[in-house]
Amino acid sequence: MAGMIKKEDIERVRNAADLYDIVSATVALKPSGVGAYVGLCPFHDERTPSFNVRPSVGSWHCFGCGRGGDVFRFVQEQENIDFREAVELLADKYHIELHYENAGGANDSHRGTKRARLLEANEEAQKFFVSQILTEEALPARKLLAGRNFSQQDCARFGCGYAPQGWDNLVRHLADKGFTQQEMLDAGLARQGARGIYDYFRGRATWPIRDSTGRTLGFGARKLYDDDSIAAKYINTPDTQLYHKNQVLYGIDLAKPQIVKKRQVVIVEGYTDVMAMHLAGVDTAVATCGTAFGEEHAKIVRRLISDDSLGGVQLTGPLRVEGEPLSSRIVFTFDGDAAGQKAALHAFGLDSSFQTQTFVAVADNNLDPCDLRIERGDDALRALVVNARPLYDFVIDVAIGKFDTQYGTGQMGAVKAVAPLIARIKDKSLLDLYTRKAARRIGIDLTILQREVQSARRAQHVPNEDAYASRQRGYDRNYEREREQPPMNEARMREIERGNARSQHFHRIDDNVFITEMQFMATLVQIPRVVNAELFKALTVHCFSTPVFQTMFEAVEAAGGLPEPGTSPGQWLHALTKAGGPLLAPVITELAVMNLPLPQNMANGNAAQTGQQEPGSQSAQPMPEASAEQRQYANQLTASLIDTGYMRRIGILRQQASRATNTHDQIRLFGAITEVERERKDLQSQIFGSAAG
Repeated sequence: MAGMIKKEDIERVRNAADLYDIVSATVALKPSGVGAYVGLCPFHDERTPSFNVRPSVGSWHCFGCGRGGDVFRFVQEQENIDFREAVELLADKYHIELHYENAGGANDSHRGTKRARLLEANEEAQKFFVSQILTEEALPARKLLAGRNFSQQDCARFGCGYAPQGWDNLVRHLADKGFTQQEMLDAGLARQGARGIYDYFRGRATWPIRDSTGRTLGFGARKLYDDDSIAAKYINTPDTQLYHKNQVLYGIDLAKPQIVKKRQVVIVEGYTDVMAMHLAGVDTAVATCGTAFGEEHAKIVRRLISDDSLGGVQLTGPLRVEGEPLSSRIVFTFDGDAAGQKAALHAFGLDSSFQTQTFVAVADNNLDPCDLRIERGDDALRALVVNARPLYDFVIDVAIGKFDTQYGTGQMGAVKAVAPLIARIKDKSLLDLYTRKAARRIGIDLTILQREVQSARRAQHVPNEDAYASRQRGYDRNYEREREQPPMNEARMREIERGNARSQHFHRIDDNVFITEMQFMATLVQIPRVVNAELFKALTVHCFSTPVFQTMFEAVEAAGGLPEPGTSPGQWLHALTKAGGPLLAPVITELAVMNLPLPQNMANGNAAQTGQQEPGSQSAQPMPEASAEQRQYANQLTASLIDTGYMRRIGILRQQASRATNTHDQIRLFGAITEVERERKDLQSQIFGSAAG
């Protein structure tokens, strides 16, 4: 087995990895100041964005759950793997060859992690299935797809393939490519039999199920032959290290960019439905894979669509999207039959903010999207989405519509049927609205339905929620003002500083001394080259009163002091984190994403150079030269800290002098006080002189 990965290779991977691209593959990030982005945390469920990313320093931090770190830590948390596996996974992604210390032998080469090997096995299986679709044996698969109005080009676009009949066609192919039997079993591509392993997918049309970055995690396959040993019409890869059916959505790799842009997602029920929707221009369509749409799927969708706020009020529900004809929404294309209605009821179990954005689209004659496209063309699919109805209205109307409400008994039947449904609406601000609408629809007195709804609500133990209530942000980053920041004046600077002090997690004292120490450390972490090297030498641990910053200063000293000019932000952050150890790591990542009270074009060194360029692997670039505004701000903070250090020394010496019992000690201490005061005055002159330069 290979030894430790060489440090220089780790740094090559760190420099190549683009934190923005890696995070935004699963999280919809919005700008939050220059060089900073915010979104919904992928590691805990939240409705108010508290997950902050600063690609320029290669750091991320969630002010909700407290997790944070560099690009490797994000991959570790996201993929549930260790550090070495994270480096190897990113090395595979960016095509970087790794070398190992104390390798087992001359022929010991990098083969990737177990997870990486499973991804490779799936990719090789996909190539194999695609290569088989044009064979003579695959004629039934081609007929099936052609009968659904899919051309050969369409099939190639969606990766349609064919798993040949037989016992071990794929197994033998993968063995020839160097994969072990255990890797085939672990990837869900093979199963163990009495006579050895055999192909799991046999004699079926196949579709690759990918993640949002395009990596193949598993497969879906449709039955073609009557003598298939598996009776199910569709089968999917069993749960593996890569594939979890309640956490994957077919088509997410194709739909994700448009979902983020349009803030819309269309949920269909099958692979061919996804294909039909995309070919008709509904490019936000995805499908679950062998399971009902559940809370884990909702979390994926919510992170991509994201939430909004207006001041302190959370905006929940369909919102207008700039440049798009439709508001933000999640559209389910249920069948109108009993199964479809049951699926609609299932969506009621999701959280209230998700419910209020949910719509239901049901085609005439209960046609699924693929059949609808065959019969009526692409326009019918687009109209299906446009004419979707809100989830609440759909479910309530279906329940009421079963009764003839022109009769009293029919009215009461409708009341008894609809009250438990309305009672399940968790959001109390919508509960009364839909109770009134249903009462008007049935034609009964409002109090009758209200009484039944409240009774059902108590019986079901439904909690009261208010999706529109004001919420305190996990981190005050002036998120709602991201597009039009006010000018940076003295008052604005103090406002940002106090906002940072209120939101941080490592110390709970809001005073000027603490704020100065915190802002200095945030500046030192994010843009260390703005700190004057000569002034920095005058700093000691006694210049800090906050214990965590005293320890931070010692960590900076242990890391070698200020970084060399060629050091990249990512390397600097790694050096600090290594020197600080696990206890300081969350403090460093929090400081790394903290807002700095500097003009927008100067708040981040890399941003000052790149302007409004698209995010990239900025943390790998050397730190740019400091601006005059940055130097001035850093000098002010450093001067305050140094002066505070002198004041403390003078205060300690005065205390000692007042307690001295003999004249000799008093004279010595008073002399020391005079010397420190002289040093303080000399340094003040130096500071004022350097501030101008």
